[in-house]
Amino acid sequence: MIVGPTAAGKTALAEALAPHLPLTVISADARQVYRGLDIGTAKPEPDVLRRVAHLGLDLVAVGERYSAGRFAADAAGWIEDVRRTARVPVVVGGTGFYIRALGDGLFQEPELDPERREALRDWTDGLDTGALVRWAGRLDPRFAGGGRQRAARAIEVALLTGHALSHWQEVARETGAIRPWYIQLTLPRDVLHRRIAERVDRMLERGLVDEVRRVLATGVAPDAPGLDAVGYREVVAAERGELAWEAVRDTIVIATRQYAKRQETWFRHQLGRDVRHQTSDVRRDEVWSLDATEPPGVLAKRVLERWTATADV
Repeated sequence: MIVGPTAAGKTALAEALAPHLPLTVISADARQVYRGLDIGTAKPEPDVLRRVAHLGLDLVAVGERYSAGRFAADAAGWIEDVRRTARVPVVVGGTGFYIRALGDGLFQEPELDPERREALRDWTDGLDTGALVRWAGRLDPRFAGGGRQRAARAIEVALLTGHALSHWQEVARETGAIRPWYIQLTLPRDVLHRRIAERVDRMLERGLVDEVRRVLATGVAPDAPGLDAVGYREVVAAERGELAWEAVRDTIVIATRQYAKRQETWFRHQLGRDVRHQTSDVRRDEVWSLDATEPPGVLAKRVLERWTATADV
């Protein structure tokens, strides 16, 4: 799994690996699942798609919801299919909940009593976020934190199944076939900010505004899933007269920086607990951080060397 913030160079690394490994990329990007949203989601260029097989792109129409659970189920099937053809599945993306849902495994929860579930939701709806998180931590000592939705989910699973969410996830991991090797790309803040600005400029030059107008012309609601993502929502706001056109570029840059910071924080907290401090016999499910200021070809060489060295572990 190649993970990291937007503009870190995840796709470039996968592309550099492709001539040396029979790989198939599985996109773990919650925006790239939408058909017709190409420029603002930084989907790989057509020439890259011709050279490197990709799965997980263009799955649903703008406006349709595609959950992390659905991704994990789909991706698990794709991984099996890729392995059957003797290729290497490489998950590439920055959507943390997709990465976690796939890496932690899916569990089949027992049927929950609808009335008890509704009563519990009425109770959790009345709690503020801090109280929800505290309750989640009491009921699941390994609760990794998060917002209202994750906390409420942890409470619901613990009280209605009799076991903590982390217990079910551990069972799923132990019985599943996926053992991730995380390659986390990192960048100094100033370098990441420069890359983000350059990416936004390329998107606008390539026709991001026209892309949004084409989607809106089909009758899709301005706040539909897909168009609520960074980049699209700013253009939509300008189209509706809620944001000055001359401010669109800088507003997207700032919003993307904020999104990248959230991604970095998420991966640091979620993957940091899995780091294996080993000097030899490196496990496949470790987290390996790489300085993405190095050229993709150099990074690919390092990844290949480590992959080869641990091939029999």
